[in-house]
Amino acid sequence: MVQLRQLRYVIEVNRQGNHISAAADALNTSQPGMSKQIQELELELGFSIFQRSRNRVTGLTDPGREVVEIAQRILNEVQSLKNIREDYGAQEGGTLTIATTHTHARYILPRVIKSFVQRHPHVRIGLLQGNPTEICEAVETGKADIAVGTETMRPFPHLLRLPCYQITRSLIAPKGHPIFRVKTLTLEAIAKYPMIAHDPHRSGRWKILDAFEKKGITPTILFNAVDADVGKTYVEMGIGIAVMATDAFDQAHDRALRARDASHLFEASTSYVTLRTDTYIRRFIFDFIELLTPTLTPDHVRATLRARERERAAK
Repeated sequence: MVQLRQLRYVIEVNRQGNHISAAADALNTSQPGMSKQIQELELELGFSIFQRSRNRVTGLTDPGREVVEIAQRILNEVQSLKNIREDYGAQEGGTLTIATTHTHARYILPRVIKSFVQRHPHVRIGLLQGNPTEICEAVETGKADIAVGTETMRPFPHLLRLPCYQITRSLIAPKGHPIFRVKTLTLEAIAKYPMIAHDPHRSGRWKILDAFEKKGITPTILFNAVDADVGKTYVEMGIGIAVMATDAFDQAHDRALRARDASHLFEASTSYVTLRTDTYIRRFIFDFIELLTPTLTPDHVRATLRARERERAAK
């Protein structure tokens, strides 16, 4: 008999880049025990899930890829059963795990979470931070219920990504910086000064650098900041100026800095809420999404999920 535990082991080994020891650590079990369970599953199925070289896992076989996809669906459905039980078992509590980027966690989500906690005081909230691609991977693998972030570096065909709002950009520089005396803000004027940039995994960097490239301008990038707060720290030190999400500037806290609208120079980024299409969505998750973006009502999200399922079934 195929066991859920065996399916979890297969998924985790694949997730950990074929390292059984890392997978065993992640699931708090022993490496020999995990290896034995996977081998027993392969005997039950009649084929190898993993390719091996000198007793080391090196990758998935062709049928192994199908197993991983089916196993993930099975585990998602099992979680759906638990979610249904909690939704209809008069249990007000639960856990909502949100994967999101630093800018959203620090500047956009706090007001939403405050309203959500007032409405659902018994629901525990967890935040997982990462770049836009990492947070969608967290939803894909079941580590998070939803993700909130901008464009990713690769597609996620098995996830539903719903656009929430546009993130515009502003120029950030120390108070009194000469850039604020420029009558009309242009890319040429910005490029005269060293810049603090986003790291390469965030859409903000792509869109900012693309704007310069289209004009044939090469800005001087002195420092790549992992997030907005790190970037502002180095701007405040006078190392360079920065273009970042307008929401990331807080006049009450960033007293040594000033911001100037640059939305006419740089394309806005779209922020998305992302969720799996193959799992039951608890009612309080629909509430959170609607608090985030009022146009994404529960009825609208459910209808979109049903439409996506019909599309997948028709393929």
